[in-house]
Amino acid sequence: MAFLGIDTSVTGRRWIGPAADLERWAEGLAQQAKLPLPVARVLAERGIDPIDAEAFLTPKLRDLLPDPLVLRDMEVAAARIVDAAIKGERIAIFADYDVDGGTSAALLIDWLHQQGRQATLYIPDRIDEGYGPNEPAMSALAAEHDLIICVDCGTLSHDALAAAKGAEVIVLDHHLGGETLPPALAVVNPNRVDEDSSLGHLCAAGVVFLTLVQAGRVLRAKDLPQPDLMAMLDLVALATVADVAPLVGVNRAFVRQGLAVMARRQRPGLVALSDIARLDGPPAAFHLGFLLGPRINAGGRVGRADLGAQCLASRDPVQAAQLAQQLDDLNRDRRAIEAAVRTEALAQVEARMDSRLSWAAGQGWHPGVVGIVAARVKEATDLPSVVIGVEGGIGKGSARSVPGVDLGRAIQRLAREGLLIKGGGHEMAAGLTVAEDKITAAMERLSDLLERDLAGRTGGGDLRISGLLETSGATPQMFKMLEDAGPYGQAAPAPRFAFADQVIDSAATMGDRHLRLSFRTPGAPAMEAVAWGAMDGPLGPSLIGSKGRRFHLAGKLELSTWGGRERLRLRLDDAAPVI
Repeated sequence: MAFLGIDTSVTGRRWIGPAADLERWAEGLAQQAKLPLPVARVLAERGIDPIDAEAFLTPKLRDLLPDPLVLRDMEVAAARIVDAAIKGERIAIFADYDVDGGTSAALLIDWLHQQGRQATLYIPDRIDEGYGPNEPAMSALAAEHDLIICVDCGTLSHDALAAAKGAEVIVLDHHLGGETLPPALAVVNPNRVDEDSSLGHLCAAGVVFLTLVQAGRVLRAKDLPQPDLMAMLDLVALATVADVAPLVGVNRAFVRQGLAVMARRQRPGLVALSDIARLDGPPAAFHLGFLLGPRINAGGRVGRADLGAQCLASRDPVQAAQLAQQLDDLNRDRRAIEAAVRTEALAQVEARMDSRLSWAAGQGWHPGVVGIVAARVKEATDLPSVVIGVEGGIGKGSARSVPGVDLGRAIQRLAREGLLIKGGGHEMAAGLTVAEDKITAAMERLSDLLERDLAGRTGGGDLRISGLLETSGATPQMFKMLEDAGPYGQAAPAPRFAFADQVIDSAATMGDRHLRLSFRTPGAPAMEAVAWGAMDGPLGPSLIGSKGRRFHLAGKLELSTWGGRERLRLRLDDAAPVI
């Protein structure tokens, strides 16, 4: 039975409430753990028993941090990095151009700086060099360095790593591995084929952090000073959220602790980025993914590839502010380019009407925005999505998946079958290079490969509701307790509440695409709501001009900070008229 009887909302979705057994579990949790029912519902969705409720609400990194040595090659990698630092060897860091790569590089640069050492940073140009190590770059780095550390890349780069003659190479990565390892001193990757994948949810920055934990043990055994690793968790949190890693287990602790570190505003690069993004309150996971992450990515997408990493690694507030301004300017350029490509891509997807895979390809589409456009297409269609930019007969594309569909593995198979020039990634995101004349065949084959995973998904277009909430119960105190059950993100969705039978006091546009409205339960104070991008779909037009009408509303609570003042509002996801 549909929640509140809503089979078709304004956006065409059916509202689904918590199952009866889950609601009973939540009620029992609320009574035994003495928690408000909305908070208990979140814990019930995570499968938390009453005895574990307190530990879940106050996660401690020391309780959740795995032993780094469970990962293969970890002992060798950490010992070699420490040895290079102690001896003052020449070290190069080769990183991917996204947030995860940039933060991974900044972690190593910070750690080495605290050891009194410097490193050469090399990030490939997305257009000229593509993803991952390449032979010319590795050969040139090897000629000038003793140790090359590849972060967030390298696991599949056999030929490129073989070109690093005269230097030793360490790979710290999380992308899916192949049947054989590249020629390197150590490949630390929880997604190697010979790992058990128990830590497969880590992003690259998480792998780097574990490596530095083990490096700290090596330093301690030598009775040498150890860098402050806890102060580096702001970078790990940023990467974990921006790379859409599931917020479970140690990842959840990384983000919780990292947000607290970030709130202390001690890293010049993050301070500068936060200020230019007008983040004037305590940071939350949402800010990492939607305000900071896109700006850091902008350098690699449409500008200079190393700008993001340089900003994060900067220790000079003036330099950091200059780099943050450049990234903000590039992010504006990126948004304009993205909007044009998104319009064309969605038109192709709509015309094609494939029920298993949304894909689009276009001549001259900027390779720096195809990833984010793929994410937008995925959101619009609720299907795995691939967007490919074609230039000179070669297509370079990015893919984004939906929960339960392992896109990275399917794309690796396409590469093995010869339909792609190369391809790889992880479950939720992947990249590929394909000959223009093979694009259609490759996408048709990919659609077939994904069919089995998609068959297991149910209700993908439904809107999941955690429960009802009254406006009188939406208080800052309640919000704080809900935040303790977070952070929220991939594999840990934020609770979505329904507000039943609300009167719309006002509804107006913000800019061209967004909606702001005020609503209230009759006889109660009004509450504010915002709906980002609502004017691009049916939600905004349905609510504009609705003053005095009654609607059921559904969305997530958020704390808005403006001018130093905090107020609770609803981030509106959907609505349905009261009949």
